[in-house]
Amino acid sequence: MSRIGKKPVPVPAGVTATIADGALTMKGPKGALAIKLADEVTYSVEEGAVSVQPANDTKRARSFWGMQRTLVQNLVVGVTEGFTKTLQITGVGYRAAVQGKNLKLQLGYSHDVDFAIPEGITIVTPDPVTVNISGIDKQKVGQVAAEIRRWRKPEPYKGKGIKYAGEFIFRKEGKKK
Repeated sequence: MSRIGKKPVPVPAGVTATIADGALTMKGPKGALAIKLADEVTYSVEEGAVSVQPANDTKRARSFWGMQRTLVQNLVVGVTEGFTKTLQITGVGYRAAVQGKNLKLQLGYSHDVDFAIPEGITIVTPDPVTVNISGIDKQKVGQVAAEIRRWRKPEPYKGKGIKYAGEFIFRKEGKKK
């Protein structure tokens, strides 16, 4: 039995959940999101909650159960609050700035990196070494953060690079003379 899957997902006031055409759609104050329904799981919308149950007793259905419930929960959180990831840039001369629909990164290369901000994502730079990425789709926010981080991963000797806020970088000792 899935401990997570057993709990119905509460749908707060101002959010509507509908099942149609093989998709579950959530509409809320921040926008609308939808996920494709898995065949291994049955979904039902009743009195302010979405319930997820396995369609049969196979291992695959039980595997999908908790994951699908979490995806439904992410829809509810996305359309009500949204998701945010924060990146921190460490290094002499490393900085970021938003210019129009691009994020301009100076990361020690001979050229500046221009990262096109995708649709549905908001990027804010409160200071030159902090990048806040926000949106209603958790997967998209995480993907954009990973793509930005990929330009200069933190290195273990000085810690220079782009890291997630709160991420621990294992530091190595340099050469000994």
